[in-house]
Amino acid sequence: MPVKEAREHSTDQAAVTDLIRKAILDGDFAPNQRMVEADLCAQYDASRSAVRAALHELTAQGLVERIQNRGARVRSVSLDEAVEITEVRMVVEGLCAAKAAQKVTDAEIEELTALREELTTSVAAGDVFGYSRANQLLHKRVREISAQRSADEILERLRGQLVRHQFKLSMHPGRMSVSLPEHVAIIDAVCARDPERAEAAMRQHLASVTAALEDVAEARQR
Repeated sequence: MPVKEAREHSTDQAAVTDLIRKAILDGDFAPNQRMVEADLCAQYDASRSAVRAALHELTAQGLVERIQNRGARVRSVSLDEAVEITEVRMVVEGLCAAKAAQKVTDAEIEELTALREELTTSVAAGDVFGYSRANQLLHKRVREISAQRSADEILERLRGQLVRHQFKLSMHPGRMSVSLPEHVAIIDAVCARDPERAEAAMRQHLASVTAALEDVAEARQR
């Protein structure tokens, strides 16, 4: 295959992977839903080889699973696994928060301060979706400010597996009021350039998330 064609083929596969991944994260595909290659080819106007490669990559990312003699389907993450993933996040994001506190610039402090205000305003207005967006952005910016690329790659992969549990958690009554002071503590510690306090605040927040995941699961079983 000519070099140019090989590059185009590779780009096509990457684009299809990104599109299917986004659809899974956005909830367009439900947990345990079958991923039929022919349907995906038609939906994304992609070749069979590109779709197959995309499903292989998404399987490696933990978003898709292959069932013998039944093809691929969207992987459903259990509560126990969600708790385990959050415990891993607690360690890795704690590191990121500490590094962010060491590296944060004056401009980034202004950005985080504005984000603090956005979170507070969303809670006051009862804006669950606005709060959820600001929450995700805060965690993303702390990772980016930390400049820990390996940690960022790990956390991005874990985030994809947790997306549905996080959505359920964000909709749980009273959760915003509980998590707001935890997020404020993270922001204040990073902006104060206090690595130890920033790491402790992030760990405390994610420990709270772990407990809340279990509470939400219990409430749904009642």
